[in-house]
Amino acid sequence: MLSRGGVIGLTTAYLLSKDKSNEVTVAAKHMPGDYDIEYCSPWAGANYLPVGEPGTAHCEWERNTWPVLQELCKNHPDAGIHFQRTLVHNRSKDAESATGQWFKELLKPDPWYKDVVPDFKLLPKEQLAAGVDNASSFTSVCINTAVYLPWLVSQCLKNGVVFNRAVFKHIADAANAHHSGRKADVVVNCTGISARKIGGVEDSKVFPARGQIVVVRNDPGVMASISGSDDGEDEVCYIMQRAAGGGTILGGTYQRNNWESQPDPNIAIRIMKRCLSLCPDLVGKDENGKQRGIEGLDIIRHGVGLRPLREGGPRQEKEKVDGVWVVHNYGHGGFGYQCSWGSCAESTKLVAEAAQESKNKAKL
Repeated sequence: MLSRGGVIGLTTAYLLSKDKSNEVTVAAKHMPGDYDIEYCSPWAGANYLPVGEPGTAHCEWERNTWPVLQELCKNHPDAGIHFQRTLVHNRSKDAESATGQWFKELLKPDPWYKDVVPDFKLLPKEQLAAGVDNASSFTSVCINTAVYLPWLVSQCLKNGVVFNRAVFKHIADAANAHHSGRKADVVVNCTGISARKIGGVEDSKVFPARGQIVVVRNDPGVMASISGSDDGEDEVCYIMQRAAGGGTILGGTYQRNNWESQPDPNIAIRIMKRCLSLCPDLVGKDENGKQRGIEGLDIIRHGVGLRPLREGGPRQEKEKVDGVWVVHNYGHGGFGYQCSWGSCAESTKLVAEAAQESKNKAKL
């Protein structure tokens, strides 16, 4: 298996490892604990705000992922997931913007996920802020990625998965990285943004959507988002507090085809101002009863991640590349965590099919 050690690769590895007949090696350039612009998963919020359109595989992946996240949240505190009251604010004027397209399903007053997440309700019009056309509240989750990714590794290790650092120029070369010394029957390609350049794949449909964030110690008391911003059509506002002391994520941007790895200080200021406007309780009031400004934010760090988007949606299929069966599972953009269990379950089926075809051929 080839991966970036991200949420899609690790979830796929874990699901494959639950079948004791599989011997799984994760060979990755990046592993949990790394912070690199190629490696998006550590920078994610991460939460569950469904964006898949009804009738699509994406929608079904998100639908099938919620029960798992809910169960982990209830019964596995070591996974670093907690429930959060969530508010989603929508402005009709954002519908055609980059962020509005990203939040397209969230913009609907009657979204499909209303029957999936707990406590869904629309806010009365008299409770809407100026410029907001509709808003909803429900119970969602937020994930501390610094806990959750290592937790996935630990679950894999319990099942005998072997982890190795590796860099490949060609996807077929990963078949020779199996810990047994034998050539792997199937390579699972979970390379994210790097699927654009690795040999044998070189998928030109993959591109980044740059996300800039500010991580603070402040407690917002709620997870909140709004569909767009007057600061720019690819700037947005969201607030989420990670579980287990992971800090609060303030975002963000959705800058398509922007590869810049360094935080922009001007964008950072705009992000903080937008988040305070959306949620003044982030900083509260001073001793004189005056609302504090961004100077009241206790900053941990600034960050940038490149969401691995793909034209036409994620690639999930099997093919032979230079005689090696490869199952592709990449291109999940900014929704990797919230569709991970559904998407990766589909990939395990493709792996089983490819492995069976490999065995059948060997018997000829």
